[in-house]
Amino acid sequence: MPDSDGVVRARWRTEPTPADRHRALLTTLRPGQVVTGTVTRIADFGVTFVNIGGFEAMINIPELSWRRFDHPSDVVSVGERVEAEILGVEHLPERVALSLKALHDDPMRLLTGQTGRTVVGPVTKVLPFGVFVRVEEAENGFEGLVHISELADEHVDGADIAVQVGDFLPVKILDVDPPRRRIALSHRQAVPEV
Repeated sequence: MPDSDGVVRARWRTEPTPADRHRALLTTLRPGQVVTGTVTRIADFGVTFVNIGGFEAMINIPELSWRRFDHPSDVVSVGERVEAEILGVEHLPERVALSLKALHDDPMRLLTGQTGRTVVGPVTKVLPFGVFVRVEEAENGFEGLVHISELADEHVDGADIAVQVGDFLPVKILDVDPPRRRIALSHRQAVPEV
């Protein structure tokens, strides 16, 4: 717009743009920092997006929870306020990776002290090579495998597995492997605790 002398002058913007605000926010964020935000959406491919200070950060599926789940909506819901740890900050492209589970101890590690103990848990899956049993000793429970060779003293074929989903089975905790997320169980070695 020409001024009174007919010269067009540029006006410098004084309000920061959303991109300016994003860049400013990213410079304040560090890995290991804990932030609070609101879940804005859960993508079909499993990534959960969280608004932290006007910037949409993301939580990949493995960082949502220590326990197994079928869909991210089993762990969080749109509109929910969450607290998460920052795993990484990228400036180009602008990305912030978050983790919900980083704020909690791995409950599977608690089971390492339970090796040799007999517990009773529900059967969650029956497969040709064995059955999965939920070990409730840990928060939210974990599934462990009772290999077909550990189901009974006599030989059992996959078609001969006599337990069903929902049955409660006494099992002995043989091994807990937190890095591989595996629990080995035995029904035939299970001894009821006195």
